[in-house]
Amino acid sequence: MKILAVAGSNSDTSINKLLVSYAASLIENAEVEIVDMNDFEMPIYKHQREVESGIPQEAVDFAAKIDAADVLLVSLSEHNGTYSTAFKNVFDWTSRIKPRSVWNEVPMLLMATAPGGRGGLGVLEAAEKRFPSHGGNIVDTFTLPFFNDNFDKELNKISNEDKDSELKEKIQKISAIESILEK
Repeated sequence: MKILAVAGSNSDTSINKLLVSYAASLIENAEVEIVDMNDFEMPIYKHQREVESGIPQEAVDFAAKIDAADVLLVSLSEHNGTYSTAFKNVFDWTSRIKPRSVWNEVPMLLMATAPGGRGGLGVLEAAEKRFPSHGGNIVDTFTLPFFNDNFDKELNKISNEDKDSELKEKIQKISAIESILEK
């Protein structure tokens, strides 16, 4: 099974990248690629720019990674209640590639984490509403509040037993897709 793990942040110390990397490590016998938003920096989307220059190669490359995946793990950072600018720009450019949809119906575990008590719930809710309109096949969602209290950076794992168990159950659910794909 090919897993594409996307952290919707361009921070060098992204807590969402830590979370999505941990989640990916829980899937056995999988080929995992962790996406760094910094590899997909491109001009801010503007219709005139698209008309004059076309779709940047970075957006085409991002779409190809999605299309090659069996499962997506997406953990979004929350900036002022919604997506980070880095993620939103990649999303916007990818949405302009025709005739495909952004997520191409690839099964997805949608996640978020944040230092606060809502754990990125605002961005998670925004994505749950928006992604299905762009081919998002959201199998389940997960949020980890109070990241600094609930994640052990030295061990690279969730330290809160209840939240860790919850994530593992959701990973099992998304991992079951492998048996469906093999049929």
